[in-house]
Amino acid sequence: MANALEAKAVTKIYKSDIGTIKAVDQVSLNVANGEFVALVGPSGSGKTTMLAILAALLRPTEGSVMIDGVELSQMSEAERARFRREKIGFTFQANNLVPYLTALENVELMLRLNGKYDRAGRERARELLARLGLGERLHNLPRQLSGGQQQRVAIARALIHLPTLVLADEPTAALDTERAHQVVQTFANLIHEQKRAGIMVTHDLRMTQYADRIIQMRDGKIRRIISDPAEIRAFAATEGV
Repeated sequence: MANALEAKAVTKIYKSDIGTIKAVDQVSLNVANGEFVALVGPSGSGKTTMLAILAALLRPTEGSVMIDGVELSQMSEAERARFRREKIGFTFQANNLVPYLTALENVELMLRLNGKYDRAGRERARELLARLGLGERLHNLPRQLSGGQQQRVAIARALIHLPTLVLADEPTAALDTERAHQVVQTFANLIHEQKRAGIMVTHDLRMTQYADRIIQMRDGKIRRIISDPAEIRAFAATEGV
C-alpha cells in the first residue's frame, strides 16, 4: 500500500518564561492508504499536538509532514486552509454538527465547500448515511438524533469529499460502550473500504482493537508501535497506557 501520510522527525517546541517544552519530540510515522491507526498515550504525551500538526492546524518547529505527496511546510496559511478542506477529513468528540441543518445537509455541506455538490456527490451522501444506518434519519436535525447517530453523521461528513487523510480525536468520549464500539468499528470498516488513511486519538484502549496499528506516545516521543493482531487484541484488553 502507498503511504498517504509521511511525517519525518517532527518536533514542536513551546517557549515560555520558565523555559521550553517539547510537546512533540522527533516523531516519525507513516500511514498507508486503507490503514487505520490508533494513537494513544496519557494526557500530556503529545498525541493531540501531533494530531494538530498532521491536520495542518499547527506548524512543527522542526521536521516535515507530507500528505498525498505534498509537503505542508512550504504552504501559505491560505494554501494550508484549502488543503485541509480538500484533503483532510475531521471528526472530534464534539461533533460540531450545524444545529439547523439536517443530517443529510450537514454531510452535503462538505461537498458544497469543495465544489463537489453535484448529482453524484448528493447520491454518495445518501448512500454513505444509509451505510452508517441512518437511511431513515436523513432529514432529522442533530437534536433529533442520539449521540451515536450524531457521531456517525460526523463520520460521513469527514469522508464524503474523499479526503486522503481522516483524523478522529476522541470520537467516542461522549458515548456509552455499545455505541462506542459501533462507531469505531464502522469508522474502521469505511477507512478500509474507501482506501483512506485514518488516525484515531483515543484514551479508551478498548477501541484500539479495530486498528491495524497502535502507536503509543509518552513525553512527546513514540515509545511503542504494535502491529501484530494478537498483540493489538492484548493491548486493547489492558487497563492503561
